[in-house]
Amino acid sequence: MLRWMSATSLALSFAILPVASLAGDKAAAPAQAVSDAEADRRAARLVDAMTLEEQLQLLRPVAATSYQFAPGANSFPEGMRTPPPAGAISSAGYVPPIARLKWPAVQESDGPIGVANMKGWIRGIDDQATNFPSSIAWAASFDPALARRVGAVIGEEAHAKGFNVMLAGGVNLSRDPRGGRNFEYAGEDPLLAGRIAGATVAGIQSAKVVSTLKHYALNDQESGRGVLDARISEAGARESDLLAFEIALATGKPGSVMCSYNRVNGDHACESDWLLNKVLKKDWGFRGWVMSDWGGVHDMQKAVAAGLDQQSPQGKDLFAGLADAVKSGTVPRARIRDMAFRIVRSMIAAGAIDNPARAGRPIDRDAHLAVAQAQAEAGAVLLKNEGALPLEGVRRIVVIGGFADIGVLVGGGGSMVNPYGGIVNEENRIGMASLGKWAFVPSSPLAALKALRPDLEIAFDDGTDPARAAAAAGKADVAIVFALKQETENFDSADLSLPRGQDALIAAVAAANPRTAVVLETGNPVAMPWLGSVNAVLQAWYPGQRGGEAIAAILSGKVSPSGRLPISFPQSVAQLPRAKLDGYDPKATLFSPPPAPFAVDYHEGSDVGYRWFERTRAEPLFPFGFGLSYTKFEHKDLRVTGGKQLSVSFTVTNVGKREGTDVPQLYVAPPGRTHRLAGWERVTLKPGESRRVTVKADPWILSSYQDGGWRRAAGTYDVRVATSAKLDGLQASASLAAGGR
Repeated sequence: MLRWMSATSLALSFAILPVASLAGDKAAAPAQAVSDAEADRRAARLVDAMTLEEQLQLLRPVAATSYQFAPGANSFPEGMRTPPPAGAISSAGYVPPIARLKWPAVQESDGPIGVANMKGWIRGIDDQATNFPSSIAWAASFDPALARRVGAVIGEEAHAKGFNVMLAGGVNLSRDPRGGRNFEYAGEDPLLAGRIAGATVAGIQSAKVVSTLKHYALNDQESGRGVLDARISEAGARESDLLAFEIALATGKPGSVMCSYNRVNGDHACESDWLLNKVLKKDWGFRGWVMSDWGGVHDMQKAVAAGLDQQSPQGKDLFAGLADAVKSGTVPRARIRDMAFRIVRSMIAAGAIDNPARAGRPIDRDAHLAVAQAQAEAGAVLLKNEGALPLEGVRRIVVIGGFADIGVLVGGGGSMVNPYGGIVNEENRIGMASLGKWAFVPSSPLAALKALRPDLEIAFDDGTDPARAAAAAGKADVAIVFALKQETENFDSADLSLPRGQDALIAAVAAANPRTAVVLETGNPVAMPWLGSVNAVLQAWYPGQRGGEAIAAILSGKVSPSGRLPISFPQSVAQLPRAKLDGYDPKATLFSPPPAPFAVDYHEGSDVGYRWFERTRAEPLFPFGFGLSYTKFEHKDLRVTGGKQLSVSFTVTNVGKREGTDVPQLYVAPPGRTHRLAGWERVTLKPGESRRVTVKADPWILSSYQDGGWRRAAGTYDVRVATSAKLDGLQASASLAAGGR
């Protein structure tokens, strides 16, 4: 969350004090899982030893963000450049230690794509970390195991920098492809998003750092996020956004859940008894703590009664009134103990107490960068290829546009990581990225391609003059155009077009050279009016640290693309449930006052993304789950087993000439409903190799929410094994018995 110390928003980041671990039991214990019973016992003993004042301190982190290292920081409001409190590392939030109990400081860092240090403004340009590809690229890999490895690296780096809480685990569904933070999330499908986000959380917490899951819930657009009211039926919410959270919660077991800015059916999310008490804590059995997003609390007593446990820093400190509320009896003393207990228990259970984070520990940079490159390669999606890729049998290449000589684009906002090598601006100056301007990880695709293919003649044109770029393309065997669009927190996109005249550039280059390939660095789907004129399209998202090397590896054929779309690419906004983006203001700035409150009717319910396309019988530009390879696969011999559960088996054969990875997907339609992704498998095969694959349908996906509970209807279910949500593949049916989850 981008947090500003101003009248309209608030601040970012906290720190860590290297203090001793929890008194008594495990002061010198090695890293280990703490059982529920032991975590309960130790937390109860510690919380009961605290005074009321000490318990209340846990519930009110103080702001520790300072943009003191930003270019021109002296012109910022004073609150944005005030140094963090003593003992705090400038980052996201800070709770001082309780020395007499040897309780450590709580130090929070923003996420989710790495240990954040936005543009190097917060802790200086020398404080660097692995800048992972955007979360949407993790989802595009369809690889939870890899997402867990990414999370483990993020957790290790957070721990080595002194942080014991990561504000990570973004799992809001991408209901609208114009959403400014879609790049931080894991796509439009609840099963995929839940598994990927949950795996990331589990990875972070394996490093003895608590991870959040956020932003709970239905924070699916940035425009007016603080005032909009998300209107949706209970079944629609439970089967979509809430299902993604539920799956991630079960998979990752986060220590904390961050509630969102928006209202849900009338109540602010951080003051919603239905969301926090009934669904999260009662129905799902969540035992961790609920923290607010920055500035997300409007009524202290309502929030506490609804289940909010911790108020993150905000301009008006409403939780400052808790002591008086306890004294007057309006907030029960037992509720304060419960709030503190949840925080302490989660820290103990994650191992953050027995393994205290301390700044200055060594980081295996090379190993971490290798994981980042692996994720960038696995998440890149080949959308079109008529022979231009891979770059074989050619001699002259021209790379055009997209600042490919500088690096790869990053998404904007509080999640920004200051990468190894330092973040750079459009002039290739380290540490000088300014507000509202594009910023880059210094991983140049041009330099990487030259290093990987020294046998090629590779020229570069910056793309600022389409006529000049077209002339250069006409002299090359293959032209590669890099096209960029930055998405950012706080702002949604007006439409799906590429900015800065890039559509015209691509059209001009393609007219000059029919073997034109386009590499997209975007955080969302984009329209492609030039699609019929180009030979190849590679969606690279924001590929992060070593993103240039990953792109070069795919373009050259060293790596065969294996990513699949985690979000549908519409042909136009007219195909969306809401062609007009309510609350969008093209003139809005970070310091603009919020718009008047408004409601967004999520009438599509759980038919999000590809399910909406199926329901309306519309044809997207590219469907969810779609992605090409440099080889070809064949699926055959489908066998289906029904009854109380559903599983399918089939044979996958690589019928091409290269090794590659296929991602066959299982879609199931309950009686009278749209198809749902129920499972998938990543299968890597050599040329001519076959493998028998079994996929079990996730039981949560087979059920629907009705009459206040989950029900699996008895009847005939349509079953597809397909390469995308277009459902072009093997088809069968299965009879399932009635039941629950």
